[in-house]
Amino acid sequence: MRIAISGTHRAGKSTLIEELSDLLPTYATVDEPYHQMEEEGYAFAEAPSVEDFEAQLARSIDNLEEGTRDVLFDRCPVDFIGYLLAHEDSDAFDLDAWLPRVRGALQKLDLVVLVGIEQPDRVSLSASDDKALRLAVDEKLKELLLENAHGFEVEVLEVEGSPRVRAKQVLAHLSEAD
Repeated sequence: MRIAISGTHRAGKSTLIEELSDLLPTYATVDEPYHQMEEEGYAFAEAPSVEDFEAQLARSIDNLEEGTRDVLFDRCPVDFIGYLLAHEDSDAFDLDAWLPRVRGALQKLDLVVLVGIEQPDRVSLSASDDKALRLAVDEKLKELLLENAHGFEVEVLEVEGSPRVRAKQVLAHLSEAD
């Protein structure tokens, strides 16, 4: 299966991927576009711009185009749409122009696992974390994925609890799908 782990920053996505990697040792993992691009020398603005998020969106789409089966993706294109819609310069983002490419890419996924912000929040934040942006992106992702506001037609599983509990929820969902 091709599974993307989605969520705002500091929600526990990477931790969930680590747990799932232990439980699904035959699965490959694909790092999030930000880290891939940073390793390749892309210079992100200190506060990522609309262009930075669009570049990550394009990279996320490209990642899904690769034909590997049994893979865990850290983020999916919808993550970047969430960031772009929550960005202070969101008016500069043309969602309608991106929707056909995003919908096509999402068809290459079997499942999107949404890691949302829980109440109380499981993640301790530092003073440097942009809490308002984090909450806004979480809200946008829930709208985009759970309410299917743009007809993405991808299966979504929202998980909660400790990292191990979240991983077990994913495994239980996969076993039900078989």
